[in-house]
Amino acid sequence: MENTMLILIIAIAIATVLNVVLKRFGIPTIIGYIVSGFAISTIFHFGEESRETLSHLAEFGIVFLMFTIGLEFSINHLKSMKKEVFLFGGFEVLFAGFLFTALGYWIMGLELKSSIVVGFALSLSSTAIVLKVLNESHDIHSGYGRVVLGILLFQDLAVIPILLMISIFTSQNASIGTLLFHTLSSAVGVFLIIFLVGKYFLERFFDWITSTDSEEIFLIAVLLGVISASVLAQSFGFSYSLGAFLVGMTLAETKYRYRIEADLVPFRDILLGIFFVTIGMQIDWHSFMDFGFYIIGIVLSIMLIKGFLIWSILQFFVQRRTALKAALALFQVGEFALAIIALADGSHLIAHDLDQILIISVVISMIITPFILKNIKSICDILTKEPGTLRERALIGGTFQGHIIICGYGPVGQKLAQKFKEKNLLYIILEHDVKVVDAAIQKGESSIFLANAAQKMVLEHFNVKECVAIIVAIENEIQRQLICENIVSFGKEINSIVKVNNSAEEQVVASLGIQHIVNDRETIADMLAEKALACQLDYNKS
Repeated sequence: MENTMLILIIAIAIATVLNVVLKRFGIPTIIGYIVSGFAISTIFHFGEESRETLSHLAEFGIVFLMFTIGLEFSINHLKSMKKEVFLFGGFEVLFAGFLFTALGYWIMGLELKSSIVVGFALSLSSTAIVLKVLNESHDIHSGYGRVVLGILLFQDLAVIPILLMISIFTSQNASIGTLLFHTLSSAVGVFLIIFLVGKYFLERFFDWITSTDSEEIFLIAVLLGVISASVLAQSFGFSYSLGAFLVGMTLAETKYRYRIEADLVPFRDILLGIFFVTIGMQIDWHSFMDFGFYIIGIVLSIMLIKGFLIWSILQFFVQRRTALKAALALFQVGEFALAIIALADGSHLIAHDLDQILIISVVISMIITPFILKNIKSICDILTKEPGTLRERALIGGTFQGHIIICGYGPVGQKLAQKFKEKNLLYIILEHDVKVVDAAIQKGESSIFLANAAQKMVLEHFNVKECVAIIVAIENEIQRQLICENIVSFGKEINSIVKVNNSAEEQVVASLGIQHIVNDRETIADMLAEKALACQLDYNKS
């Protein structure tokens, strides 16, 4: 335990310093984490036991990532993405898997069983890296982001039959039929339990939790749900992340999705950082020195073959530019492949030297990915022209564009919503009090969302950059200032209108760069004065 804590302290210290330096050069933080892992592994020679302990902790980074992705894509949303998930994803895994299997068997001289396992492991891409970068760049809702997400979701599901293949190839007793039946029945069990609990229990449970008015208890309840679903899936023989994704999808159908997503982001990003540290710890520089030319050749071959294959498949279904972007986003090999390769090595399906060569090749392909994704538009501009009439647009939250955002559904917010509705204007309301949201929905207000506008990612999700105006009409002064700080961080060109209570607060808000400020007291005083003057004029006339 002490050794693990020492690893964490050293890793965090190196990652912090390194990322500060790298950030000045525009290098993604993922690279800093991976280099930190490589550094502490090389310098301090931590053993396999310490790495494994840290890996178990880091795995929950992917768990929380998949959970928040599940929150973005409800069951109905997934149904609308069936082409991206099952058609595109199915083609990619099958074609890439069989192609790499053939190359392993005919060119590398592997046994057929080893070729199949390695081939399908190489067909998988990195969910952790790709989705993290796409979320940060807000490309997750773009045309190619939707395609990439669909393929990654299918790949995560494909991990199950790939692991099953290893069990079949190494099993001495159980028949193939028995293993298939066990896997199918387990899958049905996991889906039924999570969706039934989600449909009939989860929303009532969170209604009860929010009745305490405690953020701490709410967050603990969310963690309980995520970890419970993950452990349930793992106990049935599936990955932790599959259970997290499924419970995220069920919670996406409830009114709590935005609040949960905003609360969990810090946990997700911290644990993902630890995960990338463990990726760096798997790089053995001795193996790289011994097999450097082979590794570089394998990395280049995998990326070129996989990228060209994905582009070839997708160009028949989507724009060529979208296909190219998706191919560049998915040409690497992912974290689940590392687990499959390690398991294949432990099961003696592949030699230990090949295990090291493949692991280092996978990690290098993952390191290259953030640089490609960060410059994906520039790369595509060189290779193909962007269509002038069908530009991809990253619409955060789906279709929110040219809308008015109302923060707070108190008396002022209600009046504003009523006026905008009468004029047929597109508006959304962000309100953090669940009771207020429930009451508004019961009265027929369909444009209200349970979300805390004081959290920056909530404003990002509802596409504050593309709104016509954002009006801050909440009563809490501290929350008002937090929202104002977040609004200004997106750029001073955003049309912002804020209601304040007094001149002191007006000065504070004005110093932040808010465009329009309405002082409650001054406005009321002016209105009273106007009424009084009107009465005086009427009196004089009489």
